[in-house]
Amino acid sequence: MVSVGDTLGVEEEFHVIDAETGELQPAARRVLRGADAEPELHRSMVETASAVQTGLSALRADLAEKRRSLTDACDRLGLAIVAAGTVPGSGARPSRVYPDERYERMAQEYRQLVDEQQVAACQVQVGVPDRDLAVRITRRVREWLPALLALSVSSPYFANQDTGYASYRTVVTSRWPTVGPPPDLSSAAEYQKVVDTLVASGVISDAGMVYFDARPSARYPTVEVRVADSCPHIDDVVLLAALARALVTTAAAEDAAGRPLPEAPQVLLRAATWRAARSGLSGHLVDPSTRTAVPAGVRIDALFTHLRPALEARGEWETAVDLLTDLRGRGTSATRQRKHATLRENALALAEETRGA
Repeated sequence: MVSVGDTLGVEEEFHVIDAETGELQPAARRVLRGADAEPELHRSMVETASAVQTGLSALRADLAEKRRSLTDACDRLGLAIVAAGTVPGSGARPSRVYPDERYERMAQEYRQLVDEQQVAACQVQVGVPDRDLAVRITRRVREWLPALLALSVSSPYFANQDTGYASYRTVVTSRWPTVGPPPDLSSAAEYQKVVDTLVASGVISDAGMVYFDARPSARYPTVEVRVADSCPHIDDVVLLAALARALVTTAAAEDAAGRPLPEAPQVLLRAATWRAARSGLSGHLVDPSTRTAVPAGVRIDALFTHLRPALEARGEWETAVDLLTDLRGRGTSATRQRKHATLRENALALAEETRGA
């Protein structure tokens, strides 16, 4: 029998850039002819999805192989891939969507939102065989999702400008009608009623356009944690996967123990997400449960304390601690990016870090 958290998968989105200039290139169709990947919304983006995995080592190897496939295809074309929330040229000029009926319909309906959606995310799929439980889990984990965002921040630049944000991807995506913290729902029937209403109203065209920071997958028996920026350093992806799974399994244990569903105002949850996007690990984060702001390091330490039993149960505690220590030593991608002298240097350094897998 499959239990909560037994399976794990990751979807990574990538930008396609010129290997010499660092500028975005609408070359996804050419890249995909020679790579194990899928198209994304824009012609300057591609996506990979890991196989269903059970352990972190196998997951890392799978993701690394997917990146190698993309890198090899790009090398033959004078291109490169970047795993980051944005590259400096994101949003600098309109980009055509990938030639797909669904994407073309979205471009017509959402106009400028689609034009500027030149951003990339990292999404973790955690196996949850019961959909009612999956809905409750999304509600239980939501107060911790901004901490995952703070660890992943990699999008300080947009339209060739320093935005002042650590994750401007979060700001760009926040304008969509179905983005943000999971709502106050407690059953699959409630969730489906909301989705059906949104589709019937014309606000969205299908269930896949529900972009909550965590959601029951529209296709798989999983909870999809989708709050994070795409990460150039593959070890940060593995850390996010470990923490996302631990969050889901911890929430499932709380549910089994009969603990009441946590209450937190949506405005406070959104504020916590904004705070994480603004400064990442460099400032404060909001603790929705205590209604206070605390130093980011304190909040991350609290996250690890909260998740330690689940991580230890899978033998992943020491790995997670080591990965966090490494991330803290390097600094977040957003912090590292601001050390480059030029935007071109920054884009090419991101490509090299992505290749480093």
